[in-house]
Amino acid sequence: MSRKIVLTGGGTTGHVAPNLALVPGLKAAGYKIYYIGSHNGIERELVEAAGIPYYGIASGKLRRYLSLKNVTDIFRIGKGLFDALGIMRKIKPDIVFSKGGFVIVPVIAAARLLGIKSVIHESDMTPGLANKLVLPIAKRVCVSFPETLKYVKKGVLTGMPLRPALFKGSREDGLKVFGGVGDSKPVLLVTGGSQGAAAINNCVRGALPQIMQHFRVIHLCGRGNLSGITTPGYVEFEYVNEGIADILQAADIVISRAGATTIFELVALNKPNLLIPLPLGQSRGDQIQNAASFEKQGLSVVLPENEMTEASLLSSVLALYQNKNRYVEKMKELDVAGGVEKVLAELETASVTRL
Repeated sequence: MSRKIVLTGGGTTGHVAPNLALVPGLKAAGYKIYYIGSHNGIERELVEAAGIPYYGIASGKLRRYLSLKNVTDIFRIGKGLFDALGIMRKIKPDIVFSKGGFVIVPVIAAARLLGIKSVIHESDMTPGLANKLVLPIAKRVCVSFPETLKYVKKGVLTGMPLRPALFKGSREDGLKVFGGVGDSKPVLLVTGGSQGAAAINNCVRGALPQIMQHFRVIHLCGRGNLSGITTPGYVEFEYVNEGIADILQAADIVISRAGATTIFELVALNKPNLLIPLPLGQSRGDQIQNAASFEKQGLSVVLPENEMTEASLLSSVLALYQNKNRYVEKMKELDVAGGVEKVLAELETASVTRL
């Protein structure tokens, strides 16, 4: 009889992609897979496209500042717990795996109430608020950074589960987005994550005439952030799911935020990168910590957003490209591609131990 697993996590692609990376291995191990996410989060689109049964629940958010929404969202989380209890009573999973985002809180709480074991994964160097809330009731905590182990009990270093499809991209297919324009120029990929990054978008577009003297540009600008620029050698997309592996292979260097999933993918693909982490005031500082760790290891160049101007962005990009081989050699020294197998092993271990 096949085993059943519930995957959960959402809000950004960084909380979904690692879950989807586990799917082939879970199927090979005989698991029947289900997904619980929010009703309208980006996870729904990605999971349903992968052909996995999807269940939406109410999802709130606990903010780190005073807000009346913290009160109303407590009721949403309560409704999410009620929803998750009903779904898991129906599915009867053997284990739950959680990747992060506030939707996981009612799911992991429901699993605990029903006596179902859960394994969670923390991508960033320090645990986010949602994971902090469920750490005490999780069976195991998988982490991506060795530094994270000092912040969590029951922690094990697995690295990041990376999608196998990312390593099967075609540079030739990725370059087709340019329609044969500027074939001799290297390619700069710009991405602010699935939700986009207005500061990066605006600065890149302001510096575009200078940038395009040296590069062709693929710009993933986020939902609702298209500019309508039609300059030959510059292409923009709100978001790319199918075909992202080809675009990554086409890129010679990358400008990116510093979400953990993204930067581990860039290192695994040996892509020299300029990181512009989400600043304090817009985050808890997790991207700043991630970027600092990668910069210290010689894997990334970091440009703080408050230091980003059109001139500093251009000079940073040019310096990165000039020294790209040095960064590639550093990346090749690391083994960051084994996260899927290590997480699957932890799921197997957790499934046979007592709650």
